[in-house]
Amino acid sequence: MSAARTEDEIAVIEREMKEFWTELKGVYGTEQINQTLALRDSCKESVKVLSERWSKKLKEGDLMIDKIQEYGNEILQQNKQISENEKHLTEVKSNLNHEEEQKKELTDSIQELKEELMKKKEIISSKNKATKERVERLCKSKELFEERLGLEIRRIHNEQLQFVFRHIDHKDPDKPYMFTLSINEQGDYEVTSCTPPLDCISELQQKVRETNNFSAFIANIRKAFTAVFYKQSTSS
Repeated sequence: MSAARTEDEIAVIEREMKEFWTELKGVYGTEQINQTLALRDSCKESVKVLSERWSKKLKEGDLMIDKIQEYGNEILQQNKQISENEKHLTEVKSNLNHEEEQKKELTDSIQELKEELMKKKEIISSKNKATKERVERLCKSKELFEERLGLEIRRIHNEQLQFVFRHIDHKDPDKPYMFTLSINEQGDYEVTSCTPPLDCISELQQKVRETNNFSAFIANIRKAFTAVFYKQSTSS
């Protein structure tokens, strides 16, 4: 029932449209209607052409936007790479500056060590020179000591001098009483051995360091050896 009604309604609409066109033709005429339709078709064609052109333009615009976006991404990537390279370069420069500072510090330390070594060499050379001069002075006094005190002076290893006293024991004039003397690193007199041992040797050593009176030092040691001899003779 509903379908039949719909068909009737369509038939009515078609009929009304035919009547409308018939009346329209009567009013305007067939030629004018055809011109209108031709104009409509021409407008449709123009709109179609324009639509195709704009569609093409839009596609080209989309491609251009994609290209610009791609270029933008490449530039961002390049900027990132440049930033990383600059950071790496900064680190390299910092390391180079640090190495230069270390090199300078090492060079300064080496120079200080060289200067200190030179000073020590000069001090040692000066002390060695002074020691040799003192030994030479002692050797020059050898004849005087031998003559007056029955003393023999011998130069032994390591720039040491051995002092040998005789004529202390009347029963055995050739019996030796001896001590060995050196100059230590501080430039002071130092007794390294004494035969027979003397209780007062440290005191006599300190005194000669303070007074630098070497002749009195030798005389006092001979007196000490003589005192030991008389003590041994009395006890025996």
